[in-house]
Formats: sequence, structure tokens, C-alpha cells
Amino acid sequence: MSKWVKTICAVFFAVLSVECYGQKRILVAAASDLKFALDSVVSVFRRKNAGDVEISYGSSGKLFEQISNGAPFDIFFSADISYPNKLKEKGLTASEIYVYGVGRIVVWSKKIDVEKEGMNSLLSPGVRKIAIANPLHAPYGKRAEESLKFYKVYDAVKNNLVLGENISQAAQFVTSGAADIGIVAYSLALSPNMKEQHGKFYLIPEGAHQRLDQAAVITKKGKANDFAQTFLSFVKSKEAKQVLSYFGFK
Repeated sequence: MSKWVKTICAVFFAVLSVECYGQKRILVAAASDLKFALDSVVSVFRRKNAGDVEISYGSSGKLFEQISNGAPFDIFFSADISYPNKLKEKGLTASEIYVYGVGRIVVWSKKIDVEKEGMNSLLSPGVRKIAIANPLHAPYGKRAEESLKFYKVYDAVKNNLVLGENISQAAQFVTSGAADIGIVAYSLALSPNMKEQHGKFYLIPEGAHQRLDQAAVITKKGKANDFAQTFLSFVKSKEAKQVLSYFGFK
């Protein structure tokens, strides 16, 4: 191959690389309860679509603050529809808000048979630390707090609460043994990681807390990125819905 041909090929592949990685790449901000579910959705998506989907997981409240302050995320998957609505009010969205599922919460423990005891398991003598997400900025933590108050056990357990930065950290507290029991996302309780722990869980009735409508939206920054629309469209597909359903999202 001549030097001239090599040079032409090098330029061609450089341009192709810029096109693929410059245009077909999105940054996604996602609530941490979606860790396993959304990773699985992305795995299915990549079978049919070339490009990078990079996801940063955290509490919805903190991700909302980052996007509000200019963080370059193309799509926001929130655990509570209120945060996408707030972005819309700020003029920071570029699509309709899509409700991708309804979240649920569970009481989970390796030490106590919560299936039998339900919410009363939180009052067991052996329970000294109860993990929940921080209700100030994590929707799952807020719903946990609401359920504790609904069952009138909040005052009895409030001094035992250990707050995770987000729902994934709260789940880590209880799976690692740093907490005796916890109120975590149903989607995490169904994940391979927590199933391997051989813990038990009690699904808290939806009437014990506000409905947890989880929603996604393309941000103002993602407006010019066609790949963002491609991915969000896939999330609305039957294939993606089956994955989300597997992880407990209605």
C-alpha cells in the first residue's frame, strides 16, 4: 500500500471515528434505583445501535441540581416525576416527560424474616440500624419516611435510621451488614446482587406512601443530539418495557 493511500485511509478512519464518537454518544443522569434495570436496557439497545451510552447514577435531587447548574447530561431518568417537571419549568428540557415506570419500596433484611413480620420487623429487638436513602434529595428515601409515618413506627425507629446518599448506598448498607434492615427499591431487591445475598423482603403496599412515578426527559443540552432521541425512543419500546417489568417497574 502506497504512502498516499495510507494517508487517505488514515484521514477517512479519523473522520469516521469523530462521527461515531462525536455524534453517537450520550451522557445519561439516572436515579440509582435504575442501576441494574437501565444497564440491562442499554445492553439490549447496543445490540442494534452503535454508539456510547454513558450513565452516571445518583440521587434524583442531586442530579437535578447538577443539570440545573449546567452539567452536560443529554437525558435525565428521575425516580420522581417532580424533578423533570422542575427542569421543564426552568426551560431546561427538550422533549415531553415520559413516565417509564412506577417504583415500589420494600423492607429487606438478611437477619430477620421480614416476609412474616412486615413493617413490624423494623421494631424487632435485634434491629439497631435501619438503612434508608436520604429523604431530603432521594425520592425513595422520602417514600420510606412516608411509609414509616403511615404505619406509625417513625417515632420509634427514627434514632436508628442510617441515611444513604442514594438508594443504592442504602442497599449497600443492609447487604454489607452495616445495617440490620433497610427500606430499599423493589428494583434493587430483584437485582442479581441482592438475590445472591439470600435476604428476604416485604413489598410495602402502595397506599402507604405517595405514588412514585418515575420519568425521563431529554435535557436542553441533549436537544441537538439525535442519539438521545434514539435511545429514549428505545426505552419506550416493547423490548425495554419487558426489561423494566422484570425489575419490578409497572
